[in-house]
Amino acid sequence: MTELRPFLLILLWICYSCGKSAPETQSCDVLIIGGGASGTAAAIHSARLGAKTILIEETPWLGGMLTSAGVSAIDGNYKLESGFWHEFRNEIFNHYGGADSVKTGWVSNVLFEPSVAEAILTKLTDSEDNLRVYRNTVLKLIRQKENRWHTTLKGELEKIDATIIIDATELGDVAKKAGIKYDVGMDARKKSLELIAPKKANNIIQDLTYVAILKDYGNGADMTIKPPKNYNPSTFYCSCDNNTCEQDSINRTLWACDKMLEYGKLPNDKYIINWPIFGNDFYTNTIDLPRAKREEAYEKAKDFTRGFIYYIQTELGYKNLGLADDEFPTDDLFPFIPYHRESRRIHGKVRFTLNHLAKPYDYNYFRTGIAVGDYAVDHHHAAYPDQTKVPDLHFYPVPSYTIPMGCLLPEKHSNFIVAEKSISVSNIVNGTTRLQPVCLLIGQAAGTMAALAIKNNCATEEVSVREVQQSLLDAKTYLIPYLDITPDHKQFRTIQKIGVTGIIKAELRNAGWENQTWFRPDSLITSEELKKGIAPYLSLTLDHDPQDLLTVQDVVKVIHYWRRKLDLPEVNTSDILEILDKLHGKIITKDSQITRLQLAILFDQYINPFERYPIDIYGEIKK
Repeated sequence: MTELRPFLLILLWICYSCGKSAPETQSCDVLIIGGGASGTAAAIHSARLGAKTILIEETPWLGGMLTSAGVSAIDGNYKLESGFWHEFRNEIFNHYGGADSVKTGWVSNVLFEPSVAEAILTKLTDSEDNLRVYRNTVLKLIRQKENRWHTTLKGELEKIDATIIIDATELGDVAKKAGIKYDVGMDARKKSLELIAPKKANNIIQDLTYVAILKDYGNGADMTIKPPKNYNPSTFYCSCDNNTCEQDSINRTLWACDKMLEYGKLPNDKYIINWPIFGNDFYTNTIDLPRAKREEAYEKAKDFTRGFIYYIQTELGYKNLGLADDEFPTDDLFPFIPYHRESRRIHGKVRFTLNHLAKPYDYNYFRTGIAVGDYAVDHHHAAYPDQTKVPDLHFYPVPSYTIPMGCLLPEKHSNFIVAEKSISVSNIVNGTTRLQPVCLLIGQAAGTMAALAIKNNCATEEVSVREVQQSLLDAKTYLIPYLDITPDHKQFRTIQKIGVTGIIKAELRNAGWENQTWFRPDSLITSEELKKGIAPYLSLTLDHDPQDLLTVQDVVKVIHYWRRKLDLPEVNTSDILEILDKLHGKIITKDSQITRLQLAILFDQYINPFERYPIDIYGEIKK
């Protein structure tokens, strides 16, 4: 019998294997890996545009930095209310009872409980018939074969294949697994051509933060936690003004301790602990570490935050503040993930640098804009051990900006889109494109690009820039971040379409914290401005001095001339004047000086350069 045992075991295994079915493979048009800010927005908009979409997320929650990382204080885009960012923000407002109800802390105008935001995102994803969401699901393998992406997973599903992949992970992990080239850390000045970049490249990234959400349990409560190992209160002496810091040695503002806590105060007497001044910012570079090593580093970051919490409770006397027991369903009440400010940055078809951002009209990338931002170039490097290696990048002045579509497309890989913080930007520019509203809008654009590729049966790199932009405009999304032409303006689409042609250029400003772009609709236009704006499309000679202000009659002549060049039929001058009369509710004559708004409307209607002159991914006009 002993001799038969190996044979019987083999026979039993064969019988078991025969009875066990192979894992089912789910198929979809678009697979989004990473349910963070970008990933959730991408999934919703891909599904809304008709693509069969699957979203997988490693944690139990959707929202990434907005929710799972606990960074529920929005930075930037307060005056650029558009697209999915506008939709999400309004859901927050509706939950709490209006915009004023979420101005609870001084770091932001929009603060909320992470659990509330997660419930909102779950509601929005659940309402999409074309979308399936799988949580607690980890990507193990990915490969492309015969124009399909094949993935192996650990979680509720074991296999998914898709036409298009969107990497919306926190650190760009899918791009690495797919073999896409990327950078980590600071770019060399010779490579990025940014004057404030370091001379040599390095692998220094921004500090991460393991955020905590504290709750006020009442005056008599003692919520003091155990101090972590190696706790040293002097680490946090300069976090606020409590007579323990030698202020002359730190060169930073020392806020009152109450003011420090109110920095991230949330509704319902909760507080975000995400304090950058000798608080809980922590340096570690986990981007290329294996999962187990990452977790070790995250525990160290979490312990560092525990030390700061203990300091707040004991040294500062706020023992009534303890880890919120009604936010994260975790054993230790901490968020699921740390707040990553930086990740891999892919080699994309376009690399968006500080030069492109600061002077957009010196380049053509602005013509391909798909997501806007207005936050400062904000880098956190105070926790890095050797400050001599870190250049001064603190709030470098720039205007508001639009992100080129090519930043989301890898240099070589087809049917692959990158979102979140791993888009193709320089290390310096990542300091502003990493913010929550921008990542929401990047995700919306990524989902739009993917769905249109499916609709048109083409590769992602072949999708028309103008078609993507038109779809975003239909969703009332900014392409150019004009402060004075908002999505509820009657001519919003017209101004946006003319704006991305460059025919009428914006005024770019930096005003302290505010990075701005203005259309100036009522301003008059000079001969030189018109000539330069039209130059990429039409060679034009005007019988005026460069600074002469143009009249309606001057522009009518240009329209007639341009239409003849395009073999378009003649238009009646009376029809043009009638359009302007209706616009202003009064009689406009041929001798009236023309405004920028009037010019945009006439060019859009009678020339339609947005559609008539297609562009490539680099913003070059296709001949």
